[in-house]
Amino acid sequence: MSSTQVIYPYEHVINWPKVEQLIKSELNLNHVTDQMEVKPFSAGYSNLTFAISIGDWKGVLRRPPIGEIPAKAHDMEREYSVLKRMNAVFPLAPQPYILSKDTDIMERPFYVMENKAGVVLDDKLPKQFSPSTSSGKSISYAVVDTLSLLHQVDCSDNGLKDFGRPEGYLKRQVEGWISRYQRSKTDDIPVTKEIESFLTKNLPPQNPVISVVHNDFKLNNLMFDTQDPGKITGVFDWELSTIGDPLTDLGSSLAYWKGAHEPFTGVNSITHLPGFISRREFIERYCQNTGCDVTSIDYYLTFAFYKVAAILQQIYFRWKKGELTDERFKELGMGVENLMTLSYQAMQKEII
Repeated sequence: MSSTQVIYPYEHVINWPKVEQLIKSELNLNHVTDQMEVKPFSAGYSNLTFAISIGDWKGVLRRPPIGEIPAKAHDMEREYSVLKRMNAVFPLAPQPYILSKDTDIMERPFYVMENKAGVVLDDKLPKQFSPSTSSGKSISYAVVDTLSLLHQVDCSDNGLKDFGRPEGYLKRQVEGWISRYQRSKTDDIPVTKEIESFLTKNLPPQNPVISVVHNDFKLNNLMFDTQDPGKITGVFDWELSTIGDPLTDLGSSLAYWKGAHEPFTGVNSITHLPGFISRREFIERYCQNTGCDVTSIDYYLTFAFYKVAAILQQIYFRWKKGELTDERFKELGMGVENLMTLSYQAMQKEII
C-alpha cells in the first residue's frame, strides 16, 4: 500500500479509513492492498454521493447532506430498502451492497451501492453526443421509454405492495407540498395563493392506474451509455419513490423537461437544445407506450412546477437562515418565483 498521505473530502464528518475497513470486510476485499480512492460527484442541492474505488472494485457511497435536515428527509435506510426491491425487477436501479448506521464512521446513515457505467447529462452534452439533433431525439425517446417501463413494473408483487399507500396519494402529495412550502416561505409571490387554491379544489378523480412512482425522474438522475445516447444504463436517486399515481411522475418529468426560452429555474437542463422533443411529444410517446389517460395532465404539470418550487424553497430558506453557505443557493429565490410563474401558466393551460 502506498504511504502517500491521502486527503479525502468531508474528513471532518466522514471517517474514510473506517469506510474502507467496512467495505473490505463486507465485500471480501481484505486481500486488496490498494489504497481506497474517493471522488465526489458534481454537487447537487441534496444528498452527497461519492465514487469509490479499491483496486479494481468500484462502488458508490451515498449519504445525506451535511448539517440540519428536515424530518423524514434524506432517508438513506428507506432508499437502501427501495433499491433492494427495485433492482430485482428493474435492473437499471443500482444494486445496494451495504447499509450502515455506525456513528463512528459518520453522523448519519449511509449506504454503498453498485457503480453503473456511463455518463450523466447535467448541464451540457458530452462531446461524443454533440452537436447532433439525432442525439437529442435518441436521448428523449430513451427517457420516455424508460419512464414508461418503470410504470409498467408489477407493483402488486415483487415485495412492493407495502412500498406506499396509493389510495389518496395525490391529495396527500398536494396537501403535503403546500404545507412544506408555507413553512419555508420567505418572499411573497402573488400567484402562489391562486395556484394553491386551484390545486386543492380541482383534484382529479383517483387514478385507477397504480404504479411505482420514482418522484424525481429527470435527465440528470439517469445514466447513458457513453457511446449510445439512446441507451440508459442506470436510474438513480430513489429516495422519494413510492407506489402511487404514475401521472405525478409524468408531471415531474415534464416540469424538469425545460423548453426553449424558459426562464432560470435553478434546475440544470439541456432539453431546450436542438433535437430534444417537446413536452407535448413527450406526452404523446408516453401515451403510446402505456395507454394512460392524460386528460388531466395540465393539473399534474401545475402541481409538478409548484412541487419543484417548494423543494428549492426549502433549500433557499435554509440558506437565508445561514444554515447553508453555498453561494449557488442565493439565486434560488429567483428560481422559485419563475417556477411559480410556470405553474400558473400550466394552470392556465399555456404550457402544453
